[in-house]
Formats: sequence, C-alpha cells, structure tokens
Amino acid sequence: MTLRGRHLLQLPGPSNVPDRILRAIDRPTIDHRGPEFAKLTRSLQAGLRRVFKTEHDVIMFPGSASGAWEAAFVNTLSPGDRVVMFDHGFFSANWRRVGERFGLEIELLPADWRKPIDVTQLREVLHNDGQHAIKAVALVHNETSTGVANDVTAVRSALDDSGHPALLFVDAVSSLGCMEFAHDAWNVDVTVVGSQKGLMLPPGLSFTAVSSTALAAAESAILPRSYWRWEDMLEFNADGFFPYTPATNLLYGLQEALIMLEEEGLETAWARHGRLAEATRRAVSAWDLEFYCTDVSARSDTLTAVLFPDDHDANAFRRIVREQFNLSLGGGLGPLQGKVVRLGHLGDFNELMLGATLSGVELGLRAAGVPYQPGGVQAALDYLGDH
Repeated sequence: MTLRGRHLLQLPGPSNVPDRILRAIDRPTIDHRGPEFAKLTRSLQAGLRRVFKTEHDVIMFPGSASGAWEAAFVNTLSPGDRVVMFDHGFFSANWRRVGERFGLEIELLPADWRKPIDVTQLREVLHNDGQHAIKAVALVHNETSTGVANDVTAVRSALDDSGHPALLFVDAVSSLGCMEFAHDAWNVDVTVVGSQKGLMLPPGLSFTAVSSTALAAAESAILPRSYWRWEDMLEFNADGFFPYTPATNLLYGLQEALIMLEEEGLETAWARHGRLAEATRRAVSAWDLEFYCTDVSARSDTLTAVLFPDDHDANAFRRIVREQFNLSLGGGLGPLQGKVVRLGHLGDFNELMLGATLSGVELGLRAAGVPYQPGGVQAALDYLGDH
C-alpha cells in the first residue's frame, strides 16, 4: 500500500528537520583547513554557548550522544573510580553499561521509573563517603524512555550541601533547546547532548559542555582516550579547526539551527514546548488513557509517554498508525517494550503539526480497538485556542 502525503515523524527524536536546515546542509563542502571554515567554527562555538547558557567551551564531536557519554567518562575518570547513577530508565541504564565497560565502579541507586528521582538516598550516600571515593554523579535530565523530567538543581544541591567534590554529569539529550537548562547557573560539570532533538538536526553530531573543574580532572584522568580526547578538540578548536575531518555539512545545518533558535528566543522556545506539551497532556487525559509518569509536575515537555492497558500491545497500535495514517510514534524501550507509546512534541513543531499528530493517534486508538473516550483532539485544540 502506497501512503500519500507527508510522513509525520513524531518520535521523541530524531525530530523533524526544518526545510531551512535541510537547505543549509545542501551546500558544497568547503576546505576544513581554510579561513572560511575557521570562521564557521567560531560562530558555532558562540551560538552553542548561548544555548547551553555557559561561558565555558562546548566541544563538538562527529558522533552520537552515546559518544559524548563515553567522552565524559574517559576524559575525567580513571579505572576503578566510583560513579553514582540512578536506575531511572532505559538511557540511565545504557550510560551505566558504558561506565562498566571502562572498568568504573558504578553504584546504581534504585528509583521509581514513573517518578522523578528522589535525592534523599543520594544525600545519604554522599554523607557516608568521607574519603570522597565517589568521583562523579550522573543523571539524565529528561529521561526519553519514560517522559519523566528530573530536577538537576536538586542533585547539585545534594553535592553542595554535603561539601562533596564529585563531578556532576548530565544527559540533556532530549531537553536542551526545548526545556529550561543552564549549564553554568546549575553548576553542571559535563553536559552531553545530541544533534537530533531540540537542535533540529539529523543525527550525527554530539556536543559536550565542560566546566573548568572537569577540565582540571582531565589532567589526571588515565582512562584511555583518542578520538574522544577533549584536549585535542580544544587545541584545534581554538584556531577554528578540528583534529580530524569534521562533519562539515552538518555544521552548516547547526549554524542555521542556532540562527533559528536566536530568532525565536530560547526562553520563547521553552514556552512553546511547554504549551504544546500541555495540549498533548489534555488530549491524553480526555482519552482517559494512563500517563506513564505519575507525577504531574515532572512530565516532560518534549515527549509524553502513554501506558497502554495490559491486554493491548502498544507496538501493534504503533504499526497501525504507521501503516494506515503515515505517522511514526515512539515505542517502549527495554522493559517497557510493547507497553508504552511515546508521543514526541519537540524541535521544529507547531499547533497544526500537533493537531495532525493527535488526530492520527485518535484514529489509531479506534482502529486498534484500544478502549478510550473520544474528544482528545478537541481538548487539545480548546486548550491551544485559549492559550
């Protein structure tokens, strides 16, 4: 069956790539050792600092955010170092595996996947670490697998209140550019991000904001590193270049993405995401479906995870909306496979795109025989009309 019309990609990432960015990428590749390229790199550095809200360096790697995870570890830690993480979702678990493969001692604090992390246990662990064996605390700001947002400042406060020197690592992959985030004001040491979500680019670039404390830690860290070595990137970036061949055409797209965010205003972009997310939540409530995140205040502004009834396969529903209505939605990951549908509402996204997405979901619920109450689309439109 051939489907007509434009495919709706409403995953929690990759997000839709705006035509402006696609046109920017569609340019001849230039000499990555020439003055024009150096000028491009410097403009990107300045723009990224504004988006991360930092005065520190933002390192750009050709590669996904998984590579930036690895870079965070190998540049700051040594074999056997102790790192505290939270068992809070699929991506939290993945980050743990990366650390264990490098011989780090990962202490995983239990957490309810359906709620934001509780820092009470972290405070106790830090208090009991009088020898400061813990070298880093890592968390996911916006857990893409569950639609639960965490309070980074609460974790920072736990570190500060205990007087603990551990570094703070934050995965902001599905939040940067969409939700409030402030690398410097929140005193984050390493923030990792991918290109394919709030920055509206295709996959293929990762970004790492690094504090002076993290750079100092890199001087004594002895985990092996080559491709992901911060020092090489910073040395070459200072002159506007890279230590190896960069993804030049994606950098063109990044330049356009940063211009678009500047035009809208970062705070305005955050507000837009919040408004569209609330409209989505109104629809889910009207359908009488269950949110995976049970804490109303912690529901993500970039995606909404919906828990399906036990006797209905969420993947079967996703297949129906893809095959009948040309709409792609995110599925459950890890233990949530077949149980959760994730509605992405991030990046280059507006009211009419949301209306189309929610219409496809409501049609799919009916076609799949999932019990629901009609009227979700109207509830979302009513909210948007009043706000």
